[in-house]
Amino acid sequence: MSDLLKNQNDETEFYKQVADLLVAARQHAKRQLDNTIALTYYEVGRMIVEREQHGQKRARYGAQLIKGLSEYLSQNFGKGFSVVNLKSIRKFYQIYEPSIRQIMSAEFEKGQSLSALSEKNNFSIELFNGDNQKRQTLSAQFNLTWSHYQILMRVENNEARRFYEIEAARQQWAVRELSRQVGSSLYERLALSRDKDKVMELAKVGQIIENPRDIFKAPYVFEFSGLEERPEYSETELEQSLIDNLQKFLLELGKGFLFEARQKRFSFDEKSFYVDLVLYNRLLQCYVVIDLKVGEMKHQDLGQILMYVNYFDRYVIEKFEKPTIGILLCSKKHDNIVELTLPENSNIYASEYSLYLPDKALLQQKLAEWTEDFEETRGGITDET
Repeated sequence: MSDLLKNQNDETEFYKQVADLLVAARQHAKRQLDNTIALTYYEVGRMIVEREQHGQKRARYGAQLIKGLSEYLSQNFGKGFSVVNLKSIRKFYQIYEPSIRQIMSAEFEKGQSLSALSEKNNFSIELFNGDNQKRQTLSAQFNLTWSHYQILMRVENNEARRFYEIEAARQQWAVRELSRQVGSSLYERLALSRDKDKVMELAKVGQIIENPRDIFKAPYVFEFSGLEERPEYSETELEQSLIDNLQKFLLELGKGFLFEARQKRFSFDEKSFYVDLVLYNRLLQCYVVIDLKVGEMKHQDLGQILMYVNYFDRYVIEKFEKPTIGILLCSKKHDNIVELTLPENSNIYASEYSLYLPDKALLQQKLAEWTEDFEETRGGITDET
């Protein structure tokens, strides 16, 4: 390599290093700005709530207070402080105050309310002008943008909201993706497809992938396919629509999925077979084979996916890889047929899919009934022991 070419390569590498630094700095600055906005709005919400509580006729006084504050802030700071937005900021504080109060009280003065801390220390001013420990402790609770929190505030269930908050931060969901996951009732679908002992973990630590069951959902939602308006469609059309929307399809499947092939051909006993979709899950280190059925599940379908799984386990996977997972996606499944047909502890799952967003109220009702039954059972066990 000539000295001139070597110098050019060195300079190009140097340019990239400078560019990477600028990108990292901009990303850091954006995160800091997002955090500061959320932290500031939380404090504004606190100030509004505490001011309203001093009014003798709270409802009327509160309406007047927010209207007057909106006019004043709009005059001094421009757009962004309408009555609607200020009510949203107040709601932001009201939703997150219980958990923040617990954290702050434990951190600084055990048993003392956050309100008392604020009055004692002029907290709103010191938030940015002195008490770094308080600011860092409080700001650490807000890892998303204000637009994310506006979506999260619409989630009434505290456990579900906490789950979406954890996953949005961990998976770096854009606002549109968070909205889609909330709209598709991801929390309820994951909860209803899990062992009851693990449901509460979703709200505490988010979705953890440790075994094949953890990637499973009931149902899967493919509203992005574009087939919902059509009275009839074939398995080929369904498969093509999923491939055309591959990124959305993989996001709906969950964490760690990589696409390998469609209509994967293998030959056995002088016959050819075709697996609809072959994926790989890097978290579980295993293949995931998917068979698509547009109609009602039949026991023969389970036999087919079982054959696919057995073939991959015996002839495809490497020694370091885990056993293959099989997923049969159908428009309607029968749990009794699944239980009767498949071996116990098999790595094969049958699940329904939907071409439209599920009825959130119905899923929430099912989850509430399911959780209530579980709590009663656990309470009965505790009483007996």
